[in-house]
Amino acid sequence: MTVTKQYFRDRREAGQVLARDLAPFCGSDHVTVLGLARGGVPVGWEIARALHVPLDVCLVRKLGVPQSPELAMGAVAMGGGVVLNTDLVRSLGIGRDAVDEAVARETAELRRREHAYRSGRGPLELAGRTVVLVDDGIATGASMVAAVRSVRQMGAEHVIVGVPVGPGSVCRELRDESDALVCSRTPTNFRAVGQAFEDFHQVSDDEVRALLAAPR
Repeated sequence: MTVTKQYFRDRREAGQVLARDLAPFCGSDHVTVLGLARGGVPVGWEIARALHVPLDVCLVRKLGVPQSPELAMGAVAMGGGVVLNTDLVRSLGIGRDAVDEAVARETAELRRREHAYRSGRGPLELAGRTVVLVDDGIATGASMVAAVRSVRQMGAEHVIVGVPVGPGSVCRELRDESDALVCSRTPTNFRAVGQAFEDFHQVSDDEVRALLAAPR
């Protein structure tokens, strides 16, 4: 069985590599890094530190197929933006009620996380800024598409997507959604994001809170 090479020790090292790759795109004084919660926040922290720019969290939740929750039929982002894989929904015969139930459930989780991470603090102002959206990798791209559309609705002037690893086909599709995309590694035998990391532990709410509060 072919296994994807482990390119990074952990998310922090991936962020350091990605920061170097993103630097040419972030020459403006009006740059904000948003790490997709939860795994994108450790990556984003390293990028924000290296580029000397603000860091905040971007809240996005996958919409799982009712009988196979690990399979994404779309995503919902902060601000209410929803992206659906309509072909998948149609092919699996997923009804509107099931989609609405998933959206409601994940929206409630977004609100819980927003309260947990910010403790009442509002999100950073994005109007007129260049926003760098960061995750620990992409697979289907649904969550990142939802994030891009969400920050555009919040007034971002330019949206740059940065990920350490992902399939080349999905990266090409995301370039149409964003103003620029940087993916440090696009293995030809890509199977899953976690295979590119030696340490790919599940990031906790406490870790996200600590990183958002930590001086950079």
